[in-house]
Amino acid sequence: MTRAERPPRYLELPFSLKTLTYVILTVGAVFMALPFVWMASTACKSPPELSTLPIQWFPREPVCLENLNALYETSPNFNRYLLNSALVTIGRTLGQVITCSLAAYGFARFQFPGRNVLFALCLGLLMVPFQAILIPEYFLLRDLGWLNTFSAVIIPGTFSAFAMFLLRQAFLQIPLEIEESAMLDGANPLQVLWHVTLPLSLPALAAFSVITVQAAWNDFLFPLVVANTPDTRVVTIGISLLQGQRNTPWNLLMMGSLLATLPMLVLFVALQRYFIEGVSMAGIKR
Repeated sequence: MTRAERPPRYLELPFSLKTLTYVILTVGAVFMALPFVWMASTACKSPPELSTLPIQWFPREPVCLENLNALYETSPNFNRYLLNSALVTIGRTLGQVITCSLAAYGFARFQFPGRNVLFALCLGLLMVPFQAILIPEYFLLRDLGWLNTFSAVIIPGTFSAFAMFLLRQAFLQIPLEIEESAMLDGANPLQVLWHVTLPLSLPALAAFSVITVQAAWNDFLFPLVVANTPDTRVVTIGISLLQGQRNTPWNLLMMGSLLATLPMLVLFVALQRYFIEGVSMAGIKR
């Protein structure tokens, strides 16, 4: 039997070890799901049930619709916050697709002086805490007159060193012969990237999209600093405004969190196969 025909090693494990593995994974999955279950449960509880002892995991009389209506009464612009988050997420994702794919293709396919040094400097951005550059970015956006605009929230997030690294590793896995055949047919590098390289890198693009969308959708600190007006406020800030100084309606806060979490859950479930494959591909060195 050749190495390619050999079954995966995990299928050769003894039954007892397989059982232990599945038990550990099941317990881990339960603990990971508990916060989501608690969030959905709290979102459907009435105010008296929030302080009931002992803790009730599930509401005795669910009031999901009432809490949803109360959320929009307390925060009438909540749908606008969701729309703003969607616009910011789409803008950052499309921007990173353009900038990171171009940069990754250049680092993967072209030879130029200082390529390795420049690539190392780009990766060095991953070691710089975001808080260290927050104030300089604020002053820059203020001088440009972009404060409290969507440009301030979107444009600085249109490049990611991690996304560039992920796409570069994916491009390196594509045989050069495929791209050379396209060039022999008259395609220029941009056409090769768009029609050949990117379609062959769909798993990495899906993984990159999930990571970018999740980061943009959940971003809180940067939008709070540069664009915190009702017209540009994102959903994370809208949820935080539900907290009061002396009293916090936890059921409404959890209802808002549930509405904001559902799109990310649907996206991850739909793209989880590509996400895992793309992330694993990033660790392969050619």
